[in-house]
Amino acid sequence: MLCSGGIDSTTALAIAHSKQFELYCLSFSYGQRHAVELQAATQVAETFNAHEHLVLDIALDRIGASALTTNTPVPQHTNAADVTDDIPTTYVPARNTIFLSYALALAEARECSAIFIGVTAVDYSGYPDCRPAYIEAFQCMADLATRTGVEGRSIKIKTPLISLTKAEIIATGIKLGVDYSITHSCYDPSPDGAACGTCDSCLLRRKGFIAAGVPDPTRYAHPLQSKT
Repeated sequence: MLCSGGIDSTTALAIAHSKQFELYCLSFSYGQRHAVELQAATQVAETFNAHEHLVLDIALDRIGASALTTNTPVPQHTNAADVTDDIPTTYVPARNTIFLSYALALAEARECSAIFIGVTAVDYSGYPDCRPAYIEAFQCMADLATRTGVEGRSIKIKTPLISLTKAEIIATGIKLGVDYSITHSCYDPSPDGAACGTCDSCLLRRKGFIAAGVPDPTRYAHPLQSKT
């Protein structure tokens, strides 16, 4: 399970847990501008009693070209409607390909039958590596590039959220008992870990809670932004 500590990966983890998979969580310290998401990922993995939670170091900040790994300002908006389908500056070059490749190696080493990833192609920031066509292509590569795939024991890439809206994802998680107060989505949190409330991820998160009719448990840096 690729575990970022956010809403989507946590909900995907809850789905895998509900299907009685033995859980191996994988997170990355990749040079992102804050460590809050890794703290959330650790808490999420512990909550679901993961058999293992591995955190790997990858210096994607040395590659740069993303607002998440450099000093480039994270785009801020006042409304979720301002989030466009254009690929934003928070896109990290080839991030999901890199993460899934590590997950594929771990899955093969641990003899896992599936990799769960919480990508969605609805209510998202327009990242190209979240689309169904990309996942299908990676699955083809995984089948060709691994011993398990060549021997007919394909490791399946599971994307249970890919066609769900953020509201549907939250509603699914609530039914499975997910405590979203332990998750973190913000791209640009304050030093004490409070969410900014105005980055793309925060706006889509708030929009999802409102549409799902679920109280938003997020701690925002400004009280006005915490209202749902």
